[in-house]
Amino acid sequence: MNSSLGEGRHDDDSALTEFLASLMDYTPTIPDELVEHYLSRSGFHCPDLRLTRLVAVAAQKFISEVASDALQHCKARQAAPVKDKSKQPKDKRLVLTMEDLSKALREYGVNLKHQEYFADSPSTGMDPSSREE
Repeated sequence: MNSSLGEGRHDDDSALTEFLASLMDYTPTIPDELVEHYLSRSGFHCPDLRLTRLVAVAAQKFISEVASDALQHCKARQAAPVKDKSKQPKDKRLVLTMEDLSKALREYGVNLKHQEYFADSPSTGMDPSSREE
């Protein structure tokens, strides 16, 4: 029984070694220099390029999951019925907003606070004298 545990651990070790070796041939979307910069800013210094690329792959996966979730929030928001028919967009292009991104990041425990921009205001494009704010 103990020998099967040892073999399982050996398989895990060899798979990890093979994966780390494959990182040397992989060029991640996030450049090594950028990852190294943020790792050094956080106080982490490691000369092993494989570890830097492992962090880059993890960051790339996180970003793609957040973007995918934000897209789902955007689709749900635009599919919701609009009370005022005049505000319904004529073309069906998806427009990702900070609200969509904030909701997606909140699911991962990241609370995003942002300034209200002029374009985020409901009175965008109105004459300043006619604003109800």
